[in-house]
Amino acid sequence: MSKIGFIGLGIMGRPMAGHLLDAGHELVTVKRGSLDATLAEKGMREVASPAAVAAEAEVIITMVPDTPDVEQVLFGEDGIIEGLKPGTLVIDMSSIAPMPTQEFARRIHEAGGEYVDAPVSGGEGGAINAALTIMVGATVEGFERAHPILEVMGKTITRIGGHGAGQTCKVANQIVVALTIEAVSEGLLFASKAGADVAKVRESLLGGLAQSKILDVHGERMINRTFDPGFKIKLHQKDLNLALEGARTLNLALPGTANAQQLFQACAAHGGEDWDHAGIVRALEELANHQIGQS
Repeated sequence: MSKIGFIGLGIMGRPMAGHLLDAGHELVTVKRGSLDATLAEKGMREVASPAAVAAEAEVIITMVPDTPDVEQVLFGEDGIIEGLKPGTLVIDMSSIAPMPTQEFARRIHEAGGEYVDAPVSGGEGGAINAALTIMVGATVEGFERAHPILEVMGKTITRIGGHGAGQTCKVANQIVVALTIEAVSEGLLFASKAGADVAKVRESLLGGLAQSKILDVHGERMINRTFDPGFKIKLHQKDLNLALEGARTLNLALPGTANAQQLFQACAAHGGEDWDHAGIVRALEELANHQIGQS
């Protein structure tokens, strides 16, 4: 069993840390308000700073919102690098920009650590059920060291390539997810506006070529009007910004991604940045002057 530092106990991080505790690992985190009672009961401890976490841990996992947050935790005042011991494995499971990830990896390696980028897909449900898809950028050695820990939290764990490759895969994932949520929204909105029983339309589509996990999970959210996150629109906006910034660098057009980002922005303008990303349907409903399920 390992001594693991876990920084970032949000919607996804809490259940992920819980699985590691259940597996017998010893966990320490940075004190931020009140520690989740369940994690405290399982033995998670708190210390004052990321540097203090690093001083105690053999493995450090970060699960924070954005690229600047990872940089601050790693290299800011009292950051991980200040307490990093030689040989420490640093696993960043946040969803951040690929190019800075490569620089973070270089700096951690120069300080004597091993860096792995390992963003996840599967949402809150995947985190709770330890069924996340984990996309890894690492050296072969780093991947082999990280794998036994990652498999406690995930179901599909794939080394995509070297440092930054996991983050590149996650950006691609977020493009596909956003466009698929938009497609499901448009399909169900069309069916509802045409007067069909939208629940039965969804049931039928789940048996055909249009079947997808997004149609299953997010289609149900749209019909039932349950937009508590899951995965917040503002976080998906952040991921699509990474996609569009990367596309400009690559001289690549991503028109569907740009359109999905505009719909997310419309949601945010209506106070919906903290809605689940299935809430993109509400922007389309506004344009149609029709809500799914209305007669």
